Amino acid sequence: MEIETVSDSKGMNSFILFPWKVYEGNPNWVPPLIREMKFILGDSNPFFRHAEAAYFLAKENGEYVGRIAAIIDRNNNNFQGEKAGFFGFFECMPDPAISEGLLSAASCWIKKYGMETMRGPMNPSTNDECGFLLEGFDSPPMIMMPYTPGYYLDYMHRSGFVKAKDLYAYLVIPDEVKAIERLERISGGIRKKITGLTVRHADIKKFDKELNIIKDIYNSAWARNWGFVPMTDEEINSMAKRLKPLLVQELLIIAEVNGDPAAFFMVVPDYNQVLSHLNGRLGLTGLVKFFWYSRKITGIRGMTLGVKEKYRKKGIEGLLYLEAFRAAVKMGYNRTEMSWILEDNVLMQRGCEMMGGRLYKKYRIYEKKIV
Repeated sequence: MEIETVSDSKGMNSFILFPWKVYEGNPNWVPPLIREMKFILGDSNPFFRHAEAAYFLAKENGEYVGRIAAIIDRNNNNFQGEKAGFFGFFECMPDPAISEGLLSAASCWIKKYGMETMRGPMNPSTNDECGFLLEGFDSPPMIMMPYTPGYYLDYMHRSGFVKAKDLYAYLVIPDEVKAIERLERISGGIRKKITGLTVRHADIKKFDKELNIIKDIYNSAWARNWGFVPMTDEEINSMAKRLKPLLVQELLIIAEVNGDPAAFFMVVPDYNQVLSHLNGRLGLTGLVKFFWYSRKITGIRGMTLGVKEKYRKKGIEGLLYLEAFRAAVKMGYNRTEMSWILEDNVLMQRGCEMMGGRLYKKYRIYEKKIV
């Protein structure tokens, strides 16, 4: 087995296309759009204004058998006050020797830059897909959530990695929710108690204005979360541009108190139900399929909830849930995933459970000292 460093577009194409080999015949894997992967891994991704990465491919008997990225995010290390490098985009055929070779290559690269810990998978950061699937292998992931084989977990332990954090995903079936009447009753009281509170759907026609409100809330609301790294304006603008075609304004909900942005809840249709039919390509045929299957989406993902610290534990979260629930039922969606939620974020977990959510998937992030 050899470990090659990706150094040209041909190697990058092989890196991007390799997962098709790992998941061949697996009905629960959703192929990513190839052009989206080229953006995420390429120089035009604003993440790489403050980060570096090296990409490696494992080759055996003339065939690629694995891949990994080694990543250093300067913003993470400055914000968190640590010397951490990351690995991501990890995929390999079922052979622990392949995994060991890939992790060793990433570790060596990270260690050259003085890092003391390697953590992952991050693809490429906590603001993107991250974690290995730990529980819930029997169903496909929702949009921007990973799906990985169970044997990756064993390979991490074999290589000396330990759990850094688990991430949870809750499933809510609207027809089974019993707490709506209770939320309806208390919502009036919350509105009366918080003077000047308004809860509204976003106006997509005024997208730039709404985006500025979300920016104001996002980095403030998440600042103390484990693994959080503030997104730059350029990163937020880039993600917003990519997500805008997928947004439904009734599912993007904003709360303000006397005009001060207080909280937002972003719920997106599960476009993985569309991507599963495209095999990674969006040509003319792919576009026809995209528009056809977009009309058949049945699930949504509660992707981001942010509440400024001074407005927490006042019931605003419940109002956001209620507005999202009303919109989802009206639009005919029959399942909602709330993800991801940190294993120790009890407040968010209780909110999901109040809405009738059940914990149905877990993901794990690993780490290892490399000094």
